[in-house]
Parts: sequence; structure tokens; C-alpha cells
Amino acid sequence: MTANDSTADRPGFVVVTTTHGSEEQARALAAAVVRERLAACAQVYPVRSVYWWEGEVQDAEEWRIDLKTRAELADRLAGFVAGRHSYETPEVVAVPVVSGSPGYLAWVAAETAAG
Repeated sequence: MTANDSTADRPGFVVVTTTHGSEEQARALAAAVVRERLAACAQVYPVRSVYWWEGEVQDAEEWRIDLKTRAELADRLAGFVAGRHSYETPEVVAVPVVSGSPGYLAWVAAETAAG
């Protein structure tokens, strides 16, 4: 099963990414998303972000969350994340999964369908 399959019984998949300013906030959001079955898995890890904000370059430690889900849930997941985020303008981006192991993708599909 790959994300490019167009049959109805084989959904596309995405990885939705966001960041948080603290590990505690990131883990809490990750758990909430998985508990709601909007993603099958969330990975939380430290990153260093350099970006423009309010007219100057910022350099900050953040905690990245990668959420594995079905493509059809991406908009609902984005809304869920945005509604619970502390940032004024949170990063919420979805990147398509172009290929993956059939067993893993079937697991993602099953775990996100359970909700």
C-alpha cells in the first residue's frame, strides 16, 4: 500500500508537523492528538529553529511533533492542533507520504479509523 494508491480502501497518508516551545506542551499535544485518534503515532524531539518573527531573526529551541495520519484527517488534525496551541501563528504543515511499508500504513489506517 502506498500513498499514491487511488482506490477507496487504500487511503493516502501524511505526516503533519508542528512545534512547541516546551517539551511538556509538545508531549501533551501529541498525547491529545493520538487519544482523539487523529494520528496513529506522534514523535516528539528537540530542534533548533531559526526564523523571521516580528521584524527580526529569531533563534530558539523548540520541540517538533511529527504526527502520522490518513490524508483525509489532515484538516481536522490541523484545526485540533491550532485550537490547542500556545503560539500566535503555529506551524502546521502536512507532507504527503509517497511510499511506506504496507504493514505500517495499514496500522496507521486502522488506528486512525478507530476513533
